[in-house]
Amino acid sequence: MKCSLRSCLRANLLFCLGLLLHCGEARVHTEAQAGPLYRVVGSSLSISCNVSGFDSASTRKGFEFRVKKPANPTFEINIISTNDRDFGYAVYTQRVRSGDINLTHVNPNSVFFEIQRLEKGDEGEYDCSVINHQVVYDGTYSAKTTVKVIDNSLSVSSPASTSLSYYEGDALTLTCQASSNTIQHTHLSLAWYLHKDGEDKAQPIISLDRDFTLIPGPGFEGRYQAGLIRLDKMGEAMYKLNMAQLELSDQGRIYCQAQEWIQDPDRSWYTIAQKDAEETIVNVKAREVVPDTSSLVVRISAQSSTLQEGQELSLSCNVDTQNLQERFFSVAWLRGSVELARIGPTGILSVGPEYSGRVKEGELRAARIGDRDYRLILQPVRTEDQGKFTCRAWLQDRGQDGAFTQAASQDSKSQLVNISATESGLSVEMQNSVGVKEGEALKLTCKVRGVKGPLSVTWQLKSTSTSTAMFTSVISLSQEGVLEKAGEFMSRKVKATRPATDTFTLELDEVTPSDSGVYQCAVSEWKSNSKTNSQSQTATVTVAPTDSFVKVSLISRNNIVTVGENVQLMCRIKGLRMPITLIWSLQRDPSTLDNILTLYSDGAISWSGDQHRYQLKVENKQNEVIHFLLINGASHREAGSYQCMVSVFLENVHKKLPPSNQLAVLVQNPESKLRLTTTPALTGNINTDIEMKCSVTSEPSASSRYAITWLLQQQAENKTIVSSDQDALVTFGPQVQLSHRQRISMRRTKGPSFEFSIRQARVSDNGLYVCEVVEWLQDPHGDWYQLSPVSKTTKLTVIEPANDLSLDKKEQPLTVKEGDEVELKCNIISGASSSSFFYKVIWLYNRHDSSATNALVQLDHTGLLSYPENQELRGLQGRLRLIRPTQNSFYLGIQRAHEGDSGTYQCQVEQYMLDHEGHWQQKASDSAGPTVLTVNVAEKNLSIVKEIKELNVSRSQDFTVPCHITKQSSSESEFQVTWFWQKATETEQHPVFTSYRNSTLQDRFRKGDQLRFDHPLPNQFSLTVLKPSPVDSGLYFCEVEEWLPSLSHGWRKVAVEKSGYLTVNVYAEGDVNAVSEPECKSGIWMGILIATVICSLLVILLLVLKICRSKVTRGKQSGQSLWTEQHPLNPKLSAEN
Repeated sequence: MKCSLRSCLRANLLFCLGLLLHCGEARVHTEAQAGPLYRVVGSSLSISCNVSGFDSASTRKGFEFRVKKPANPTFEINIISTNDRDFGYAVYTQRVRSGDINLTHVNPNSVFFEIQRLEKGDEGEYDCSVINHQVVYDGTYSAKTTVKVIDNSLSVSSPASTSLSYYEGDALTLTCQASSNTIQHTHLSLAWYLHKDGEDKAQPIISLDRDFTLIPGPGFEGRYQAGLIRLDKMGEAMYKLNMAQLELSDQGRIYCQAQEWIQDPDRSWYTIAQKDAEETIVNVKAREVVPDTSSLVVRISAQSSTLQEGQELSLSCNVDTQNLQERFFSVAWLRGSVELARIGPTGILSVGPEYSGRVKEGELRAARIGDRDYRLILQPVRTEDQGKFTCRAWLQDRGQDGAFTQAASQDSKSQLVNISATESGLSVEMQNSVGVKEGEALKLTCKVRGVKGPLSVTWQLKSTSTSTAMFTSVISLSQEGVLEKAGEFMSRKVKATRPATDTFTLELDEVTPSDSGVYQCAVSEWKSNSKTNSQSQTATVTVAPTDSFVKVSLISRNNIVTVGENVQLMCRIKGLRMPITLIWSLQRDPSTLDNILTLYSDGAISWSGDQHRYQLKVENKQNEVIHFLLINGASHREAGSYQCMVSVFLENVHKKLPPSNQLAVLVQNPESKLRLTTTPALTGNINTDIEMKCSVTSEPSASSRYAITWLLQQQAENKTIVSSDQDALVTFGPQVQLSHRQRISMRRTKGPSFEFSIRQARVSDNGLYVCEVVEWLQDPHGDWYQLSPVSKTTKLTVIEPANDLSLDKKEQPLTVKEGDEVELKCNIISGASSSSFFYKVIWLYNRHDSSATNALVQLDHTGLLSYPENQELRGLQGRLRLIRPTQNSFYLGIQRAHEGDSGTYQCQVEQYMLDHEGHWQQKASDSAGPTVLTVNVAEKNLSIVKEIKELNVSRSQDFTVPCHITKQSSSESEFQVTWFWQKATETEQHPVFTSYRNSTLQDRFRKGDQLRFDHPLPNQFSLTVLKPSPVDSGLYFCEVEEWLPSLSHGWRKVAVEKSGYLTVNVYAEGDVNAVSEPECKSGIWMGILIATVICSLLVILLLVLKICRSKVTRGKQSGQSLWTEQHPLNPKLSAEN
């Protein structure tokens, strides 16, 4: 059944292809979104599909979606249809009903296929088919799209605290980290959103799109253009939001959102992943100020300008202007160009990054102590605190919207402060430079000597990436043992310890290159809750990026294999001792990069598609880790360029390392062991059928299939005649004309053997015929692949045979019975040996009673049978049958011969042959000898009993005249019987009674009461005369007429026979004398007869005895021969004889 269905499908396909070739360009065109489409697990998938070319563009078309999974790429699974709710297979039924999968019409000719949440098993080749309700197919009715489902590796995090409070006009800085580990080429976009209380949707503040373009959100354009809102990308994964002057409308929940984009083959960008970081609650409080535009006078003074290390530095700043009590100021203290601290218009203190750590330790304090006086206290001072100090002030004007506008600044004169070192024994030592690898832990040790009291330590970091960078606090350990992290390091694994009295350590896990810089260990000595002395020391830390010391290489000992062999790839990772994520990828063509699998740092494995032929193995060595990828039974699917890619996840950021080298795996087909045999040379006659056979003699494999191509080499040119692919689909070569295709056929037979036939061969068919066979095998996946072709050549020579037509001229008489089957023979004696000859046969007929010769039937050389029009012969023509049992015999059969079919029959043969142009040419003609046919109705074979009897009866006795038939001419014979009576004294015979053949009885003498007819058996008749009288005496006999049905003349009499005579004497009672005299006479005659017979028998017996005695005597005497040639007859009898 499968074969018949496949044959029907192929026939339909060929019909459609023929129709397309006949009509030109196809009308119907179905188009789906180009693939491959890479989508992330859990995301949505949408595929558009549209059709054009139907006659009715406004009629709604029906669409169907199917999928082929990588595990079984030849099996289609129904998903959803617009016309049939039960179209999908069970694996998709629930998802279709729940709305996770839907198919909707965009317009009558377009649909939108969508999967709301992709699963890993949804990867495959999707087929969109349009339902055709028309009678014919004209175009393409389906389109395919490949979908690849990959893991979601997008990571987004924000280290800021969950709640922050600011006054309007203050600056806000938030950071966000976003990265992805996708191996496909993707872009990231990042946006900061503000979700205000009471609103449903968040509004974008500012975003950096996939093309690295900054776009301010609606309502933030003016502040962005004024430089008050910025989004900076710091390094590979850090994004920083800066809002210079917060407004009351900025209050709400602020978070960052990252999106991962990929470019589809149609050049459009698509979001494959999206994640939000945790929200940060920002509270903004309002300030009340009174605006003024008066000038400022700023003065600075120091309580003491010459100090020793550990003492207190007190700097006062005096601001004077008109209406001082109604004005708001910002006042800042600067050492050189470095701002120490600032007091805003609402009295909020903010400290520069270089002194932020000392504020937390209580070393720096600043406050407004009067209407115009501000004071900064720094204790204990350090030698590095000396320099020129300046006081700077700004008038702050408040607008109607409550926002502050900062006026021009006014600086005081500079105040020089000198700080000298004290005679303290406290000293700090650190290693000058430290090198550490990315991902490892940093450990710094600070040695302290000359300790007299409790100590506290502050660890600070200054980046070396910019020359203006300042020390920022990392972590501090107070004299009471309280540990405090800086804001930027709240989410980091950092700790400060004092393992010994004279030792402080800093430990920072999973360092990155951004942690490189100058680390400072600042140790302070305390006495009675006040610092007495501080000492610091620095160390330069260099964090080597992973790509500078990690080497990833891919090698294999057998990367060139044959189909079915195993391959082992080794990914060697040197110099990395931390959890990694390893991705194996395969690139089959330049435009497609596919994941094979992802091995995560926690040991989880994520496979992509159908990868059941791959296996993993990990081997740890002292200096490297080797990841093995094993390919069991490689096929052409596994061929391509392999690569292993390593990434680490540090500080919530994916860090991709340089990938390994690409390693090409070549999967070669096995060497073909196919062996063929053909006949090297063939010679055939023109117009005969030529058959060439190409047989496989080698042992085929269990899965072998064969594709065969027959080629013709003529004048150094190869021309493909016909080919059959591995599925036995036969196609003709493009150079073979339609008229030639009708003469060519190809078939497969057991063996396997491939037969190529040419019907009605021509001289132009001469040449070298090449049988080219390609063996197809199945790889371990079940996919078919071909081996190298093997060919054999046959030289064909087509010749024209000699002409010597001759028919049998012998006359043939033939006699048959009517109704028999007749077979008239016409034999070719010579000239029929070549199958390139074709014959026209005409049978002629001449009745016995006519001299005219008529054409009876004609079979021409093309096989056309015709009957010449002749009303008289129509009946005979309807019973004719032409037979050609052998190549040189033509028989004419006559069914149920009629008597009128008798006559002379003769056949006439004409010989034809096709020339090289395909035209018929008569080559010869001849006539056979006549056949004289005689058809008889039946042979006369009637016989009845002819016994002569004499009967004497009295008047009281009945007598019977029998009529017994012993033989008849035919089993279909019917009889008419008549009894006759003749007086002894007369010669006239009188009919008495007749029984006709139709069973009708007739009393001819009108003595029905005296006659009794009897017919006990089909061949026995009798007539009985009841109670006869003397007048009934006489001679009685019966006459039988035999009748047979004639096919041409109806019933006809074929024979008449009479029985023997029965002499009847009827005497009356008492007439004894009259009777005795004849009785005596008859007795005498009977006696004489008996005596004569006895004497004759005695004479014969004596003669026999005499002859026997003579023979015995002569045999004993001479032994002479008894043959008549040696003993001539003696005409005279001797006396002895």
